[in-house]
Amino acid sequence: MSEEQLPSAPSRRYAAIGVKIAVSAALLALLFSRIDVDRLWAGARNASLSWLAIALLLYFANVLAGIWRWWLLLDAQDVRVAPRTLFDSMLVALFFNNFLPSNIGGDVIRIRDTAQAAGSKTLATTVVLVDRALGLMGLVLVAASGATIAAGSLRHGPTPIWPVWLWAGFLICAATAAPVLLAPSGVGRLLQPLTVLHPEWIGDRIEKLTMVLARFRDRPSALVICFCSAVFVQALGVVFYVAVAYALRVNVAPWDLAVIVPAATVAQMMPVSVNGFGVREATFSFYFTRVGLPIESALLVSLVAAGLTMLFSLTGAAVYISRRHS
Repeated sequence: MSEEQLPSAPSRRYAAIGVKIAVSAALLALLFSRIDVDRLWAGARNASLSWLAIALLLYFANVLAGIWRWWLLLDAQDVRVAPRTLFDSMLVALFFNNFLPSNIGGDVIRIRDTAQAAGSKTLATTVVLVDRALGLMGLVLVAASGATIAAGSLRHGPTPIWPVWLWAGFLICAATAAPVLLAPSGVGRLLQPLTVLHPEWIGDRIEKLTMVLARFRDRPSALVICFCSAVFVQALGVVFYVAVAYALRVNVAPWDLAVIVPAATVAQMMPVSVNGFGVREATFSFYFTRVGLPIESALLVSLVAAGLTMLFSLTGAAVYISRRHS
């Protein structure tokens, strides 16, 4: 195929979005074909508004805790950014994550909003990546703890996800992160072959990356606090789903949600659907049916929680519009 016949970048992007829409629509259509839709709507109409409000407050607390962790990571790099700036940036990032067909748009906003204060896009990017990595480790730890409690509960039947798999995943994450933070110079040497592509530009980025990692290594207390914060944020996210389930009168155990919420979060990171729709609901349905709950309950909890998240993220749209005007 000649260069003129190759699809343009916008065409490939639109094609990818079309595939994601098709995957989300197909999965949701399959799930809805297996349920009693009237029963689903009846459950939604009878939801407790007060408990849904509590769930929104819990989500807001979750966001504040995430902003605090981000501020701590920047502070460990001697980057001073006003908490209000981080708050506005996080709201805009949430809006982009929930309303754009990509989960990385929000990270781009966060990097852009802190790059000037950091004096380096590489530093701002590394902080966001470390924040993501700590969040992932906290996610796996919460899931492993939930699966362990679920396995020891009085519920009959096998555990849908074995705890040993999750504990192994957590140990693998920790074993991977430890050399990166404890021996940043090794990371630099590992990336050195990339300099053949552009010696000066890539070499400068590798040097800045190793400096950022070395600064984190020299401030272990900051990383420990941030990791504890990551675990708290993920646990609070589970409590948010507990409140949603309570509002919908779905009798699902908190420790089961401690497994399914992280599993669904990881599943929807795969770039195969629009913001995880369909994939997230399929993951919930798989787990719920394994613990004896109907698919209607899985869809109710998943879709109502997603709706509340999107409702809250609309505040980011207001912040974004005010930025554009100013």
